[in-house]
Amino acid sequence: MAKGHVIEPETESNDGRRPPRAVVGSHRIEEEMFGRAFDNNIIRRIWAFVRPYRAMVIISVAALMIFTGTQLLIPLIIRYAIDHAMTSAGADRSALLAAAEAFGLTILVNFGAAYTQETAVGKMAENVLFDIRRAMFGHLQKVSLSFMDKTEVGRLMSRLQGDVYAIHEFLETSIYSVADFALLFGIVFVMLYLDFRLGLLTLSVLPALVIIRIVWLPRARHAFMAAHETNSVVNGALAEAIHGVRTIQSMHRQQVNFMLYDDKAHANLRAHLIAARCAQVMVPIVDGLTGLAMAVMIAVGGSMVMNGRIDVGVLVAYLFYIQRFFDPIRSLTLQYSVMQRAMASGKRLTDVLDVKIEVQDKPGARVLSPEMGGSVEFRNVTFGYEPNRPVLKNVSFRVDPGETVALVGPTGSGKSSAMALVRRLYDVQQGQVLVGGHDVRDLTQESLGGQIAMVLQEPFLFTGTVFDNIRYHKTDATRDKVIEAAKALCAHDFIMSLANGYEAELGERGGNLSLGQRQLISFARALVADAKILVLDEATANIDSYTEILIQKALRKLLEDRTGLVIAHRLATIRGADRIIVLQNGQVIETGNHDQLMAMDGFYSKLYNLNYASFDDIPEEKLHTIALAGSRT
Repeated sequence: MAKGHVIEPETESNDGRRPPRAVVGSHRIEEEMFGRAFDNNIIRRIWAFVRPYRAMVIISVAALMIFTGTQLLIPLIIRYAIDHAMTSAGADRSALLAAAEAFGLTILVNFGAAYTQETAVGKMAENVLFDIRRAMFGHLQKVSLSFMDKTEVGRLMSRLQGDVYAIHEFLETSIYSVADFALLFGIVFVMLYLDFRLGLLTLSVLPALVIIRIVWLPRARHAFMAAHETNSVVNGALAEAIHGVRTIQSMHRQQVNFMLYDDKAHANLRAHLIAARCAQVMVPIVDGLTGLAMAVMIAVGGSMVMNGRIDVGVLVAYLFYIQRFFDPIRSLTLQYSVMQRAMASGKRLTDVLDVKIEVQDKPGARVLSPEMGGSVEFRNVTFGYEPNRPVLKNVSFRVDPGETVALVGPTGSGKSSAMALVRRLYDVQQGQVLVGGHDVRDLTQESLGGQIAMVLQEPFLFTGTVFDNIRYHKTDATRDKVIEAAKALCAHDFIMSLANGYEAELGERGGNLSLGQRQLISFARALVADAKILVLDEATANIDSYTEILIQKALRKLLEDRTGLVIAHRLATIRGADRIIVLQNGQVIETGNHDQLMAMDGFYSKLYNLNYASFDDIPEEKLHTIALAGSRT
């Protein structure tokens, strides 16, 4: 994975669990903010998005060239009017009329070219912005969860928003850079053509401008880089504060968090003020050089007019050209910062687009059909979120179609990791995970997802109606099917108590519902999916005991002819499982039904008794032994 995406890894630990997300907004985060001012690789990647709209680019550039030509023509028309229509002998009406007509036609062409250019480039930039966003979103939907485990949401949002807009700004202004260069060279050519000596005199200020830019560019680049980096830090801190607002308020951390954010925001403000000064300092310098050049031209050109060496019209045209000569220089100076941002943003965007999709269908992958059965088998599976720290070690077991099997063990023993491997959210390092008798790596992910329904401990509901959330896994489910599932799981009554019932709008993550209600909806979603395999990962942890009893009754009926994989810390909920597999230290240490495991008087028996014992009844040395066993898993 490219530098800039992986947050500094956590300190070494022995628990073998998935590494937590890094602290958002940390100053330790190191990103590649700026590359070269002009990066051919980035331009080529951006051009891949622009290529479908190259006709608009051609039209825009052609219109800009016409616009630039009219800008060069206007001073020449004024010169003609002064030298031919306004002579010492009196006004030449025919020449004055010709100049007026030429001026009017030039203005019309100028307006038409400008309008065409603005329309074409605006439409092109918006379409490219749309395509980049679609490509980013589509890619992020497919990248492996191992990437998401190590990448901050705030950073990704910064790429999808700020960095995409930086590319949009670059596309809109880069066309003007072409026109600025054309106008600059055009003015130089015309001035040298009108009078070579005056042209050289005007260009004599350029060495001073070049020296100033040589001194200015490194400082400006450093300032732009610092501003961009502090933007990313502030965005990350803001995202963390928003996602963790409940924890912040429950711990009364508002003031402390505000002070921490305030420090980052002030650093961002200082960086942007410095960057703004660097960007703006060139404008008054260029304006000052413009005034100096015009003063020299009036003094030198005026004496040449008095001596009869040039016409008045030439001097007036020169004054117009000098004023216009520094406009493209000023514009190119301002566009430098735009290009710097675009190269940095382009690098960050392409880094995300280049993240390898580790879990993807192999060529000729098979479609898992319901007829293949719902068996699940682990064959000598070894897996870890980091290859040198395995979470599961040589695990083997089989779940037959229609069988309900529970996985139990201390926190960190690999239960949830095993469930993720069944759905192929990750790939194993060694061994095989088989569903329906086929290695999950040989099956299409779409068909695998269609036959496996998962209910996780933390329910995630999407913005929309209750009805749409329940049929999220199966969008063609009928209203009757949705209501039937809700009734089976005792969710129908509370749904009907909501305003608009099944059409009630849910807030972000279903925040306007209780945690138990959200879990019931996620249960209904899994049941509507009508999958052959049902995975329940601590799915009843957030439901009160009475509702859990009702759900257990419903699940016994609904698990008929389905394969059930259940994880539960409350061991009473899985007593009726056909088989219980006990994991410790990422290995299978016991297997059997509840009665068999209790008769073994092994680890399961200790865990079960611990569930119903008071801590006061357990000797201290035994508590220490159990805690030590859990910490090693």
